[in-house]
Amino acid sequence: MYIKQLYTGCLSEAAYYIESNGEAAIIDPLRDIDIYLNLANERKAKIKYIFETHFHADFVSGHLDLSKATGAPIIYGPNTKTNFTVHVAKDGETFKLGELTFEVLHTPGHTLESSCYLLKDASGKNHSIFTGDTLFVGDVGRPDLAQKGAEITMADLAGMMYDSIHTKLFPLEDEVLVYPAHGPGSSCGKNLGPNTHSTIGEEKENNYALKAASKEEFIKQVTDGIQAPPTYFPINAKINKEGYDSLDNVLIKGLKGLSVKEFKATLTEDTIILDTRNATVFTNGFVPDSISIGLEGRFAEWAGSILPFESPILLVTEQGQEKETIVRLARVGFDKVKGYLEGSFEAWQKAGEEVDMIIDIEADELMMDMPHDKNLVVVDVRRTTEFADGHLKDAKNISLIDMTDPAAMSDLEETQNLYLHCAGGYRSVIAASLLKRQGIHNLRNILGGWAKIKEQEKAEIVKETSVLN
Repeated sequence: MYIKQLYTGCLSEAAYYIESNGEAAIIDPLRDIDIYLNLANERKAKIKYIFETHFHADFVSGHLDLSKATGAPIIYGPNTKTNFTVHVAKDGETFKLGELTFEVLHTPGHTLESSCYLLKDASGKNHSIFTGDTLFVGDVGRPDLAQKGAEITMADLAGMMYDSIHTKLFPLEDEVLVYPAHGPGSSCGKNLGPNTHSTIGEEKENNYALKAASKEEFIKQVTDGIQAPPTYFPINAKINKEGYDSLDNVLIKGLKGLSVKEFKATLTEDTIILDTRNATVFTNGFVPDSISIGLEGRFAEWAGSILPFESPILLVTEQGQEKETIVRLARVGFDKVKGYLEGSFEAWQKAGEEVDMIIDIEADELMMDMPHDKNLVVVDVRRTTEFADGHLKDAKNISLIDMTDPAAMSDLEETQNLYLHCAGGYRSVIAASLLKRQGIHNLRNILGGWAKIKEQEKAEIVKETSVLN
């Protein structure tokens, strides 16, 4: 038996490679499938099955491309309907992999088709369970992603999840390993724990949701305080259900180096210029109207949350990062990259084209400016809960996720001197680039964000206890 977790940090996503006697299975693959093909090739194994735990909403699966490359069937649990050929397994159906056996456990709740895959060893003993978004380390999947109008509510799904966990997972032995589809930072749960695997016993002991005294308490706990899902979730779920263009074709269309002249000629009114260089590099100079989303952060997640899917994209990247950028965009469903600026931003500068920049300041400079500038407004772009847990007095909270909504910007005025910050400096640069695209240029980015601001002796910090409670 060989099990390898293949974890992608910027998406907090875990795919799995399981092998026995030269036969392999892949669970929840990402769209870029080379890692699975290469691993099977290195180990001289044949990929026999592609198991999907549900229709993923936070990334585009590699199921179609991987099935085409290997001939392996795509397997989903009960209640699955797709626009392409899959094997819809029955609850309790088994699949042999070398000396091992997978058993399908239908566990609706996160979505209606959600299923876990219980792996049994050569002797038939339960060894591990691949729980998808049903059970995480310290959390359970969010129950608000499969609503169908008034037919099914978030509470209905939470109730299904309670039944699924208590009838299918609770009876398993404490030592059975738990391998979920996501780790810390994922938006697929409320607050996932720091680890990416666990055991049934550890989850019974430590997972807040599994310690609920009743079904009613469970429903209340998993639905209270749940944040709205990122806007791209339903788009990705639809792509995974209906199908998509192959990643090879996406790369062929996107990996086109464009001269400055060609880059400008390709620009149309609805084209997005996406700059994926490091945030601290971006602020020093960029192509006007560019949106900054640096590869160094949770790139794909923020791209999916901010960028319009229908718009063509032109890239400005560090030289050599063009392919990585296109692949990571494709992971969340962006297929309309039309090319990249050859020679990166340096080529734009050398051509004598107009450039823009964002003024960076240190936190201590903010402290010095605040008492003397009546037009100074601190804009905190962190999430509402982060803001509530501690922020500068009189700061305005506009979460980054809301900055594409004109209504959220309605309180900002041209006469204000805006000082932007997030937790560490990544999100505030994204926010500054969005504001500049809206014609708001009187702004500064605070280096180090809240981490540096709260260290300042003169910082007057307040909390919003009503939100935290």
